[in-house]
Amino acid sequence: MAAKKKAASKSAAKRPAKKPVARPKRVAKKTVKTSIAARSPKAPSRTKRKSPETLRLRSFTPSLTVNDLPTSISFYTDGLGFIISERWADGDTLKGVMLKAGTSELGLSQDDWRLGKDRPKGLGFRLWCETVQSVDAIAARVKAAGFKLIEEPTDHHEWKVRSIALDDPDGFHITIAQDI
Repeated sequence: MAAKKKAASKSAAKRPAKKPVARPKRVAKKTVKTSIAARSPKAPSRTKRKSPETLRLRSFTPSLTVNDLPTSISFYTDGLGFIISERWADGDTLKGVMLKAGTSELGLSQDDWRLGKDRPKGLGFRLWCETVQSVDAIAARVKAAGFKLIEEPTDHHEWKVRSIALDDPDGFHITIAQDI
């Protein structure tokens, strides 16, 4: 070890002395306002917030009221691969669940029929889901669980996605897309 230190000090002695480096003077940077789209989502805003402020959410969790909770749970867990993260019950009666897929959540609750047994659900509503998984594999899982697709895996070049579409047991439309 002493030999290594001596060799290092000899090589250091052969090197010429370092000259001091002149550093440029610091110049104040101009701030440039950018559009919201140009800033990264986590970049701090350098502009004054508008009044009233726009809504800033940390998460968004839809909750669907369904006709037959066990059937809907089967569709979302067995068919799509969600997991149940929470359950709500009134005694022995299951009233609702919170489902999780990756970092996304979806609530399901049993309809109490106060607004009538025949009220339509899912009209004009679509859940748009993005994934890095193969939509072809998801489509196969849906079919293997006994559920139907309303759109087989299809490339949509204008949106740069490959997607499937299906309706849950209550008619809520779901599109699952992966980038292509």
